[in-house]
Amino acid sequence: MTITSGSDVPADAPRRCNTVVNPFHAAHYFAPEITRELTALGIEKGRAVYFAGRSAAFGRVGAGVVTATFHSFKHDVIAQHVPHVWDIASPEQVLDARLRAVDGHLRRLLGEEAVSSAGMTEAAGLALRAAEACERAVRPLYAAHADLPVPDAPHLALWHAATLLREHRGDGHLIALGHSGLDPVEALVTHSATGKGMARNWLVTMRGWTEDELDAAKDRLHGRGLLDAEGGLTAEGDALREDIERETDRLDRAPYVHLGADGIERLIELMTGFTTALVKGGAFPADLRGRA
Repeated sequence: MTITSGSDVPADAPRRCNTVVNPFHAAHYFAPEITRELTALGIEKGRAVYFAGRSAAFGRVGAGVVTATFHSFKHDVIAQHVPHVWDIASPEQVLDARLRAVDGHLRRLLGEEAVSSAGMTEAAGLALRAAEACERAVRPLYAAHADLPVPDAPHLALWHAATLLREHRGDGHLIALGHSGLDPVEALVTHSATGKGMARNWLVTMRGWTEDELDAAKDRLHGRGLLDAEGGLTAEGDALREDIERETDRLDRAPYVHLGADGIERLIELMTGFTTALVKGGAFPADLRGRA
């Protein structure tokens, strides 16, 4: 593997790529197919479906590993489902079910023509090439998924590559958050304040934090000058969030330096088309984004 110097790769390339690659992975979390497939295995609750599907690559881990690597979920909520979920279905069964769900959901929302297109095959090759430069060290979610085989079908290979790139960036993002002085709830609240994070109802129903815990985090952030009285970011809070994202970009640079400037632009072009189709097809809940 040869990695170039990257002098021709813009500093914002990792963020631009993530904007269109990450949704290709993340859409399946909200798809009826994943609920249906895991319910057939006996995993019926919404949070359990998410925890099982995303952590199955680790094998039969306990709640502590999931809390540490997922970061922004309340440990008590995770512990309600993990490791009990592995008594219901094995990680291997969950991984197989997840891939079947992804296959069904991409075929439903993109259509057979897109799934079997030359663009899909090209995008898969580009994303997999970028992922060649991802590093396993201190990247547990990426490393676990990197040990999984690449599916043969191009649309599933692209989804697998998108998963690798997403988790690699996510692991790096947690490194950046660890230096930020924000605890998990504060990280969620400040992200929501940017307008790009989850709305408050999702932080309660999915991430497991109570209304009181979210309000307490807002009070702490206001006291530190990071949020204003209306819950928006102050100039200092905005600067902190940008510092976190800039550091995340820096830690996520290697895959895109490896891909090169031309490959980056082509990957963005192809993934924009696929991701736009997923969004227009209703892959994500309308109320997902908002202020906490």
